[in-house]
Amino acid sequence: MIPESQIGKNIKSLRLSRKLTLAGLAGKAGLTKGYLSKVENSEKSPPVSTLIVIAKALSVTLSQIFGEENTTVRCSVVKMAERQFMAKTSVGFGYSYETLAHKYPNKKMEPSLLTIPADSKKSLVFQHDGEEMVLVVEGTMRFFHGEDEYLLETGDCVYFDSSVPHFALPADHRDVKCVDVIYVP
Repeated sequence: MIPESQIGKNIKSLRLSRKLTLAGLAGKAGLTKGYLSKVENSEKSPPVSTLIVIAKALSVTLSQIFGEENTTVRCSVVKMAERQFMAKTSVGFGYSYETLAHKYPNKKMEPSLLTIPADSKKSLVFQHDGEEMVLVVEGTMRFFHGEDEYLLETGDCVYFDSSVPHFALPADHRDVKCVDVIYVP
């Protein structure tokens, strides 16, 4: 399992190899220099959408930020015990993400298992290039996309333009588990 601290180190290494200053990368990514510094120093664990923005600003893939090797792979299996936490609920944005395909390098999609804790009352609003699909596998959630709100129950799926602000909250007293697939062209 890749430690969260390694993601920040990888970002810093990629930034330095491109001769970008912290301020330069922050500007390209639309982030503050302070926030990016905290990410690089593993004081902040950003959501996948922010990692995608950083990867794009660095002209690398999300796989490279995770330190995955650039080998030719045509099929990848990730056993349940091999999933890696990309973010935990304790880091401030309320969701936890587990990787579902971290062994496949240079992938076009980023699938993860997303858990929204039952006690979540608020969420950061996410917005990034591309498209996204969320399949609810357990629980019921309120999904917000722009000005619209949808009630999604176990088995329901939503596919959407992820450049529109979006977030989700549990609809009742249960955790919500979802398969989340992010595609960035």
